[in-house]
Amino acid sequence: MRVAVVHYWLVGMRGGEKVLEAILDLFPEADIFTHVYVPDAVSPTIRKHKVTTSFIQKLPFAATAYPKYLPLMPLALEQLDLRGYDLVISSESGPAKGVLTGTDTVHICYCHTPMRYLWDCYQHYLEKAGTVSRLALRLFSPYLRMWDALTAQRVDFFAANSHNAVRRIAKHYRRTAEIIYPPVDVRAFAPKKGDYPAPEGYYLYVGRLVAYKRADLAIQSCNQLARKLIIIGDGPEHKALKSIAGPTVTFLGKQDEASLCRHMQRCNALLFPGEEDFGIIPVEALAAGRPVIAFGAGGALETIQHGKTGLLFSEQTSSALCAAIEEFENGRHVFEPDRLTLEAERFSRNKFQDSFKRFLEECLNKKNQA
Repeated sequence: MRVAVVHYWLVGMRGGEKVLEAILDLFPEADIFTHVYVPDAVSPTIRKHKVTTSFIQKLPFAATAYPKYLPLMPLALEQLDLRGYDLVISSESGPAKGVLTGTDTVHICYCHTPMRYLWDCYQHYLEKAGTVSRLALRLFSPYLRMWDALTAQRVDFFAANSHNAVRRIAKHYRRTAEIIYPPVDVRAFAPKKGDYPAPEGYYLYVGRLVAYKRADLAIQSCNQLARKLIIIGDGPEHKALKSIAGPTVTFLGKQDEASLCRHMQRCNALLFPGEEDFGIIPVEALAAGRPVIAFGAGGALETIQHGKTGLLFSEQTSSALCAAIEEFENGRHVFEPDRLTLEAERFSRNKFQDSFKRFLEECLNKKNQA
């Protein structure tokens, strides 16, 4: 088969790009289509494929300002020429699934989530946006929501990264989806020979510094309890978060994988106060042998077992997180590193690829029988 993989943009290596890598390993001859491509920002696995970009690539400052061009992306997607491809796989959490395909082409969408800024988190993004961005959101969002919902009908089969994403797809797109948990490189985070380092007395936050991930709750809680907190990641909220951080909070910015592994293996626990559709970072912490203290919503309900692999707190407030940290420290729960690493194996790269291949075969059979 001739295979095309459509990804929203290639400007870094986050969770969506790790999924893309795992899919490309199954299709080494696949071509990639995307809006914006920054080769130096992605892995060699992605760079070795032929990459075709939409006209967004040629617009001013596209490599960094691509979110500003969201209203143009429906038009840009529909200009991509996918004639001649037997299989199209769209990787969706931004605009990707809206490509036009032929009658005999099988289009499978792996959906991380329907676009947050158009649906579930629209009001939240509106509150945080500047004056011009707020006006643009109000002006273009109705049209983009209509386009997003309508293009869900162009997809033959949906897969989703969690039960949480399945519910969102059903609500916003009125489509069913198969659950295939995303791939996590669990072996990269597990200490060799099971030699787990002793915790070094700090809590860890890892992730983009954007409002909905709620790093502010981790900072406020560690300020209040005078606990050491290390923050790995960067983003538009960096300056605001630094302004509220006390003396026990350290910002390390972006780190390479070796540094991230080292910090995960040595932390008391990972703090995960945001709500994600799945959340790869908590699984990476489990693979490193460290428990997770997470807000009990979204993907955390599928990856963290309260009292067994971490603790879940029920209110997204600093007081609730403080209480969870104190519960963690009282010693009532025992978290064995070996058991945590074993639990993370449920989300391994091999499990993802096996599930995806099985799903693909089922889809192709259904298409042939139609």
